[in-house]
Amino acid sequence: MIGRRTVLCLALSQLICWGTSFYLVGVFGQAIAADLGWSRAHVHGGFSVALLTMGIASPLVGWLIDRVGGGKVMAIGSVLCAAGCIGLAATRTSAAYYAAWICLGLAMRATLYDAAFAALARIGGPTARRPIAQVTLLGGLASTVFWPVGHTLMQAVGWRGGLLVYAALALLTVPLHLAVPAGRYRCDTPPERTRVGPSDRARRWSPAVAAMLYAVLVMLTNGLSAAMAAHMIGMLTELGLAAASAVSVAALHGIGQSSARLAEVLSGGRLHPVTLNLLATLVLPLCFAAGLAAGCSLTAAAAFTFLYGAGNGILSITRGTLPLVLFDLRSYGAFVGTLLVPGFVAAAAAPLVFAAAIDRFGADGALHLSIALSSVMLCAAVALRHLRCS
Repeated sequence: MIGRRTVLCLALSQLICWGTSFYLVGVFGQAIAADLGWSRAHVHGGFSVALLTMGIASPLVGWLIDRVGGGKVMAIGSVLCAAGCIGLAATRTSAAYYAAWICLGLAMRATLYDAAFAALARIGGPTARRPIAQVTLLGGLASTVFWPVGHTLMQAVGWRGGLLVYAALALLTVPLHLAVPAGRYRCDTPPERTRVGPSDRARRWSPAVAAMLYAVLVMLTNGLSAAMAAHMIGMLTELGLAAASAVSVAALHGIGQSSARLAEVLSGGRLHPVTLNLLATLVLPLCFAAGLAAGCSLTAAAAFTFLYGAGNGILSITRGTLPLVLFDLRSYGAFVGTLLVPGFVAAAAAPLVFAAAIDRFGADGALHLSIALSSVMLCAAVALRHLRCS
């Protein structure tokens, strides 16, 4: 069983770790570019390097969590996050800037959801579904909390001072991670019986096809998530919103994430992860379509950010719960860590691709690209649902 203390510690750490790493460039990126005289692509290239580093490190981090437990690995990640923030605050050159982002990339892979999910699966096995959803509740508010906080810090002490505050906050998560138990779920049944599903029929689907569809879903989810984290505020500004309004509207992204996750927790996990995943992918094309009207309607802008947050929030949960019903739980960390690699590569490319799309076609062009990618996700989710029902 996974205790409430473990869930609370991981939930608090996810709020801080996401805010001080993944969502960092979304609030500080423009100030860094203006101060150092760098282009948008140059600045967001650091974030891309971090995401690529996550992909390279993913199998190893997953294996380490399987081997020694999530708490120790995540605590090291907290220290790396603080070091990366300090490195960014001190940067004067491109080399130092990208080195700091490499450090943050290692930190993110060792502290964010994928590490937390693997830690929970190691402790709770098939009982980890509800704790996974609970842990994401606070993590979903990271952008809502840290985008306004970062904006306020930047105005008060500048972007360098704000990053030093982020480093101190990252260190606060070390004891939270060390509080995670190092135990392992004991399963006395053979590996092929460790999958959890509503019927024996669900166990007959092709593991290779399921793995491929899962990898595609994670790849596109991560790509869009990285693109929105880096560019959502800038896109809203380019569509016509004032800077302060863009920050406020973008903060609805986090509220949407946590609201959808709370609904999943309160529902008691009644929907199968495959069905829940399909419903989440249905929302994304609609939210990006609403974004096309954001320039002339504050309501449309709010619908765009809130609905994207809701869809992405549920997809963050199913990224952790789908493997509980698709794959062997005994090697969750290492196997899923390998399947996540394409997702990190896509996430690494997405900020640069979207920066180029915005520069050439404007925010509208980036939203059309998002509609196309989210439609592919919907097709993959439909195929996965078909496999389950066939």
